[in-house]
Amino acid sequence: MTDKRAFVHTVFLFLLPVLVAWFGWSVLTAVGVVLLMLVWRWMISLSTFVAPEKVPELVLETISVSHFVEKVRWNLDATDLDYVERTAGGTLGAFFLGRTVPRLKVRTGAVRSEIGNSAEILRYLWGAYAATQGEKIKHLEPTAERLEFEQRLDRYGVSLQIWIYHHILEDRELALHAWGVNNPAVPIWQRWLLRLLFPLLAFLIRRSFRITAANYEKACHRIEELLADIDTRLADGRVSILGDKALNYTDYSFAAFTGAWLQPVGYGGGKADSVRIERSRAPNPMRADIERWVEDYPRAVTWVQRLYAEAR
Repeated sequence: MTDKRAFVHTVFLFLLPVLVAWFGWSVLTAVGVVLLMLVWRWMISLSTFVAPEKVPELVLETISVSHFVEKVRWNLDATDLDYVERTAGGTLGAFFLGRTVPRLKVRTGAVRSEIGNSAEILRYLWGAYAATQGEKIKHLEPTAERLEFEQRLDRYGVSLQIWIYHHILEDRELALHAWGVNNPAVPIWQRWLLRLLFPLLAFLIRRSFRITAANYEKACHRIEELLADIDTRLADGRVSILGDKALNYTDYSFAAFTGAWLQPVGYGGGKADSVRIERSRAPNPMRADIERWVEDYPRAVTWVQRLYAEAR
C-alpha cells in the first residue's frame, strides 16, 4: 500500500498546477494545498516505520518474455526461497519510468531495497542466503571462472535482444504479443497502453538498441560464436558447460537465454506461456535463423532441451 499511496501522491502532485489554474485558487490557497501535500507525503514516509506494510520478503518485477528475467527466475526457482512475481507490460517501465527488469525488491524489517540487473541480483541472493540455505543455493556460488563466463553469456543475451527486435518489430501484432497484450498477468490498462503507444515504443527500441541491418549481422556473429564454443564444450558429454559435476547458475543462464529463440516446452517455468512465439508464427527470416542454429549446434540445442525437460 505504501507504493500505491506514493503513486497517488505523485499523480496528484503533477495535477496540482492544473487544479490551481482550473479553479482559480489564490496564492494563499495554493500554499495551503502544498503544505497539506507535504504533510501527506510525511505521513506516507512515517507509515513505513509506524505501520510497516506487510509485503513478501522477495518480489521479482518482470516482463514475461524477457530472457534476462528467465535467467533470474530459473535460478530463484532452483533455490528453496519464496518470492512473488509481478509482471508488467513490455517496455513501458523502461522507457517511461526508467525501471528495467528484472528488478528484485527485498524487504528487511521495515526497510525495502531494490536491485536491478540479473548479475547483481544473483550476487545478492548468494551473499544473503548462502549461510542459511546451504546446498539449496550452492549453484549460485560466484567463482572467478563462472563470473567471467557469465559476462560472455550476458553479452549473448544482449545480442539476442538485437536479433529478436530486428525480426519482430516489423510485425506489430507479434511484437505486442511478445510484450504481453495477451497475458492476463499484465494489468489491463498496460495492455491497452502498449497498443496505443506501439509506434513510439518501436521507435524508441530501434534507437536505444540500434536495430539496424549491420548490427543484426554483428549480433548473429556473436550469437553463433558462443553457440559454437558451447557446442564444442559439450562434445565430451559433460553435465555442466564449465565441466563441473553439478549444474550451476551459468548453466541455467545459458538455457534461459537460448530458450528465447528455441522456445522449448517449459520456457518461463509456466509464466511465459501467453507470450510464446511459436516457430510457425515467427517471420520467415527469424525462422530461418532458428532452423540454421538448430542444425549447426545440435549438442547445445539438445542439452538446453534436456535441461528444460529435467530441471525446469
